[in-house]
Amino acid sequence: MRIAVLADIHGNVLALDAVLEDLRERGGAELTINLGDSVSGPLWPRETFERLEALNLPTVRGNHDRRVAIDPADETMWASDVYAQERLTQAQRQVLSAQPLTLEIAPGIVAFHARPDHDEKYLLDAIVDGQLVRAPLAAIRRRLKALDPACRIALCGHSHRPELIRIPDGPVIFNPGSIGCPAYDDSSPPAHVSEQGSPHARYGIVTLGGEGRPDRFETIAVDYDHEAAARQAEQAGRPEWAHGLRTGFMPG
Repeated sequence: MRIAVLADIHGNVLALDAVLEDLRERGGAELTINLGDSVSGPLWPRETFERLEALNLPTVRGNHDRRVAIDPADETMWASDVYAQERLTQAQRQVLSAQPLTLEIAPGIVAFHARPDHDEKYLLDAIVDGQLVRAPLAAIRRRLKALDPACRIALCGHSHRPELIRIPDGPVIFNPGSIGCPAYDDSSPPAHVSEQGSPHARYGIVTLGGEGRPDRFETIAVDYDHEAAARQAEQAGRPEWAHGLRTGFMPG
């Protein structure tokens, strides 16, 4: 069984379309899961929502999905969430709000956005000198306490950093990276950046082994017209987003 893993599209419908085409060229998948943060960003939130709605994928709710759905558009709301909220209908926002925090998509395979019990706290990452880096194993173990002990594969997003970690005597944790936002900065204390290091759209494929064969995990980087996405961000007044889309880094 092949499972395609999509995460952190952030309204980038051009990157999403490129990933879906790449997946088709690779023979598709029996199941495709969306790990959330689908629409927030200064790009194409409604078009992305409509594309995903047509696909009807099993989807978990990301922190930005929640914020777009229910937070008031006041001075405390992040600009990307305001942009998306203004362009979605109330019915579309209700769909985002109703998405679950976790999903068991197959026996022993659990999907969530950030952590199994929280949509906004990092699972695999720590903040060091303003950068996201891999967290110590002991910290990751503590953050997994809410995970069902029967889970053998956990699929997560949120950090936009591709990761594959096997917890000794525990599950494999797979983060495919971000489809639509290769770099971001977060001013919430402690302020930090996440940088994938290139403009490619990233997604993952998990091939379940079965019958004694090992599972296989692939992180795939897909080229697409990131310049068009960067121009869209510039038109929305977000030059830092445009820089991230072009380079995979935040402005220095």
